[in-house]
Amino acid sequence: MDLFHALSDEEGRLSSLEAKLAQFALENVDFVVNSSIVELADRVGVSPPTVTRFCRRLGCQGYSDFKVQLAKLAYVGLRYLKPEVPTTTVEEVAHDIVSKAQNALFELHRQLDLVAIEKAADILRRADFIQAFGGSGNSTMIVNELYNRLFRLGCRINASNDHGMNLMLSAAAQPGTVMFGSSFTGRDMGLVHCLELLRQNDIPTIVMTQAGSPVAVAADVVIAIEMPEGKNIFRPTSTRYAYLAAIDILANMVAYADRNKALRSLRSIKGELVRNRDGDDRQLLGD
Repeated sequence: MDLFHALSDEEGRLSSLEAKLAQFALENVDFVVNSSIVELADRVGVSPPTVTRFCRRLGCQGYSDFKVQLAKLAYVGLRYLKPEVPTTTVEEVAHDIVSKAQNALFELHRQLDLVAIEKAADILRRADFIQAFGGSGNSTMIVNELYNRLFRLGCRINASNDHGMNLMLSAAAQPGTVMFGSSFTGRDMGLVHCLELLRQNDIPTIVMTQAGSPVAVAADVVIAIEMPEGKNIFRPTSTRYAYLAAIDILANMVAYADRNKALRSLRSIKGELVRNRDGDDRQLLGD
């Protein structure tokens, strides 16, 4: 049952009194969930039988069932029931996206634990092999970006974004391995399982996630990143800009930890690109 779609009444199937009840329910979720049928009827100015017919019209068994379904909607989050009116013009959207990215970078600079970054960089540089684990959209991008940053510095690294594979790689991890994990929410329980298994086998773990989350608690080194999410559910999360910046900082520290090793690898890569792609050294290291 899509109760929100039914309450929105986009097809205009509800009567005027039912439409009034629907609008009130969407705008006063907490009141409806905690009120009796008589209290709701009095508040809206209809009769209790009208409320009962309204609930059945929406596909609910009765008023109690309606309240349960409405509570489930509220549990998802009111911003997904009544989303912020999005910007519409290209100029407004561009300003919104760029300003939110700038805010994310500023907030990262303010809150970043530099000691944790330095410790993580030292662990990564000394590792014989690095396993980078993600698990969904944003974290997949982050661990792939870590792979992209570190292989060119001479680090041996693998990025994996499959929970089953991550579990097997954790079980097979040998001494000298370090695991880096990313979780924007910190509630990726598949990653938590891997972290706990690796800890049992004395494999060092580093995570980029929310402080105090299950993922953070299970790791050895935590690079904590916490960004407020706005009400515009249509805008991509700006938190990923903070994560990308933190990855760049971490990678730069790894490079500086052993400049000779990083330089040899970078010089070798650049030589091949100049000979086979660019003809000079002015282009990017990569494409």
